Amino acid sequence: MDLDNCPRCGKLYAKNFKNMCSACIKDIELEYDRCFKYLRENKGATIHELSEATEVSVKQITKFIKEGRISVANNPNMMYPCEVCGILIRDGNMCDGCRNRLTRDLTAASREERQAGGLESGGNNAAYHTLDRLRKD
Repeated sequence: MDLDNCPRCGKLYAKNFKNMCSACIKDIELEYDRCFKYLRENKGATIHELSEATEVSVKQITKFIKEGRISVANNPNMMYPCEVCGILIRDGNMCDGCRNRLTRDLTAASREERQAGGLESGGNNAAYHTLDRLRKD
């Protein structure tokens, strides 16, 4: 039997597919039920209103959304924080601004890498061309 400490409460438990002790799994299911019932009656609730009303953390509600247990399609005001900057979004892990900045940074890094590689080979080629001109046949 493989044992581990529960990441949520710290108690020792027999490892399972949820990587959590059975008491915490039960608590999370109760939290989900509270969220589900609240959203059934309050379709226009935001994530912060849901958190305050049910006493479930925004982080846990975000996990429910990402797991597909809470639908943002059925709840028009339901949004969760961007993993980078924290602005509220409705899909993905990052807002458009952070995604664009990441794309721009990766493109720039790739371009710099290509240019650095090109200078080395270009520098070597230039040296060989100079030697070829100086060489006497």
